[in-house]
Amino acid sequence: MVELKPDQYRGIWVYLEHRNGAIFKGSIQLIGEGGRIAKELGTELSGVLLGHGIRDLAQEAIEYGVETVILGEHDVLKEYSPNAYCLALAKLVKRRKPEVVLFSASKNGRALAGRLHAEIETGLAADCTAFEVTDEGLLAMIRPAFGGRSLAHILCKEHRPQMASARPNVFAIPARDPSRRGRVSRARLRLSPSDIDTEIVAFEEFPDVQEVKLEDSAIVVAGGYGMRGPENFRILRDLARELGGAVAASRKAADSGWVPKEIQVGQTGKTVRPRLYFAVGISGAVQHLAGMQESDVIVAVNKDPRAPIFEIADYGIVGDLFQIVPKMIEELRAMKHDGGEAPSPATIRT
Repeated sequence: MVELKPDQYRGIWVYLEHRNGAIFKGSIQLIGEGGRIAKELGTELSGVLLGHGIRDLAQEAIEYGVETVILGEHDVLKEYSPNAYCLALAKLVKRRKPEVVLFSASKNGRALAGRLHAEIETGLAADCTAFEVTDEGLLAMIRPAFGGRSLAHILCKEHRPQMASARPNVFAIPARDPSRRGRVSRARLRLSPSDIDTEIVAFEEFPDVQEVKLEDSAIVVAGGYGMRGPENFRILRDLARELGGAVAASRKAADSGWVPKEIQVGQTGKTVRPRLYFAVGISGAVQHLAGMQESDVIVAVNKDPRAPIFEIADYGIVGDLFQIVPKMIEELRAMKHDGGEAPSPATIRT
């Protein structure tokens, strides 16, 4: 076994996932957190950008806070392929030796990080929700454990780089500054078509299960087991439509088959950071709170005044949701009919 020499590894890397000519929001969120870690460690933040014809995206990353963009362009990387992208990243890591590599825990990010850590023989902490720098200069990679009942602090002492993926929407998007300047470092990659183990015959994008994408919505209306059945989610969809928001659900509602798993919020679902979050018929289990507690304003509707959700709610309504929610919809429609406007993200005050 080769002796580890930590001093040879320097710098924080964020893998910059991109699609349709734009950097993925989860990667942008990690730029802000990666910058904080780099500052604490007294090192540089770099973004790794792989693909073909993507030079313009480098400036976008710099404007969000990346100091150096490592740009790897190659014909083989034109379409995302886990094997080719993993080989490209492995070559860069072995050559440039970063001490930390961060990924957004998207579907592609999870797959790529999982392949890479096996290829370069280091550890990987998946689905992290926080990071801390220890007194020894290690990165404590923090993720919920035991169904969200505790937090595991994971250290990678014997291998480098330290690798982690973080759930989208856990960290805030950093401020973008068009005047910010950085450096673009072009990487030479020796790849061939034989490095692609899959062939993309066609690409079809399926529409979302609802009009507004959950992760990007500024207003989320979520229902729990208190909705009593799938047919009752109709009133939540009506409320979300009046507000211009998206519908979500707790794990118990999703596990019961009342709604698609794609709209589940919580530790085993999605993480959201809307301006306004309605928790309707949701008790407030720790598992659910892990996916929405960073919302700016939380409104809870529950018939049980002792429900844990009220402990974190900014506004709480104790009562029968089947009377309260229709009344909300009625009032919103009346406001529009009278020439007024329903509340929008821009008018919500924290």
